[in-house]
Amino acid sequence: MSDTTGRTLGDATRSGSGDDAELARLQAAIARADARRDAVDDAARSISQLQDVDAVLQLIVDRVRTLVGATYAALGIVDAYGFIEQFITSGISGDQRAAIGAPPVGHGLLGFIIREGRSYRIPEIASHPDSSGFPPNHPPMTSFLGVPVVLKGRAIGNFYLTDKRDEPEFGPEDQRIVELFANHAAIAIDNARLHQEVQRLAVVDERERIGRDLHDGIIQSIYAVSLSLEDVGELMTESPPEAEARVERAIESLQSTIRDLRNFIFGLRPELLERATLIQSLRALAEEVRINAVVELDTILDPAAAEAIPAPVQAELLQVAREALSNVARHSGATQGSVELRSDGRETILVIGDNGAGFEPEAEREGRHQGLSNMTRRLDLIGGRLLVESSPGAGTRIIVRVPQADAAPEVEEGA
Repeated sequence: MSDTTGRTLGDATRSGSGDDAELARLQAAIARADARRDAVDDAARSISQLQDVDAVLQLIVDRVRTLVGATYAALGIVDAYGFIEQFITSGISGDQRAAIGAPPVGHGLLGFIIREGRSYRIPEIASHPDSSGFPPNHPPMTSFLGVPVVLKGRAIGNFYLTDKRDEPEFGPEDQRIVELFANHAAIAIDNARLHQEVQRLAVVDERERIGRDLHDGIIQSIYAVSLSLEDVGELMTESPPEAEARVERAIESLQSTIRDLRNFIFGLRPELLERATLIQSLRALAEEVRINAVVELDTILDPAAAEAIPAPVQAELLQVAREALSNVARHSGATQGSVELRSDGRETILVIGDNGAGFEPEAEREGRHQGLSNMTRRLDLIGGRLLVESSPGAGTRIIVRVPQADAAPEVEEGA
């Protein structure tokens, strides 16, 4: 290993006792380099564990300031036009930030670093031709280190570090450390943004599902009951037997709606797989339908078929089963059904069948119920396939095939 003088540890060792001081200096330099490398690794691990974008950005700025011993640090995230859209600082208190006023947009020295797209070390900020000075209430700053944060070939922001503690300016080693950390930071920012987008899309999808389920089933059922009771007051005088029969039918309808609502709430509960295996979760779903919808369900579940697919695929498969069983409970009118999980050696196969009213699959896709579309979208994420066998009066079979571990595409956790 060599330092900035070009001497190696081996050179110093071979030169004899006269170079003991040089050897000690080189050993100390190696120890410092190892410590800084470990610090970069530790910082990278810390930021990789966070998923909230704002928390990731703040931790990145705090860690890079510590790594090079800067008094102040900032991370400017730029938009497609090169203007700073987020400016995260470290070393400046909240009161100081408020006193300074609006964050910078990318003029002066900050804009120079953005335009140049490469690292710069500047001993004296005020002496640089692109420096435009500081706004009122800004703390004085002297030495400067700017390093771009590049993601997939495009600069998404820049590190700005000022006033190295205990030294007049930042050195080449400081620049190298920040450039190395910038690579980790870019990946962490990208991962956090992807996670945030996945979470946003999941919320949107769930809101749409809730709206469809409430409107298509529960709200319509309650509305029908309210219509049936509108003239009960008159019937109590004109035809008490009819009024009594109307109320009894309304009670039965409300009880049925309550069962639907319980199934609906069950569908919103946290992922079963967080505390159980896929086999246990499928049995729990089947038991819920038995209790709430009075449908007798046989379960034929092969644990080996479940183990042959990755955990993220299991999670999506469970959601598909939940959707299918919800349809059995709410729409089929079935009294019996089955849930089967098996393997053919290449694919894991889930089959959910019932002896209910059946339907025309293509007509169902075009109608207001979106269960099949929901299942198809989920299966698209994991390279799966959906087959529906049904006709009016002949029951329904939902057949799902997903590739096993050696053929399954990568699926993000929680997607």
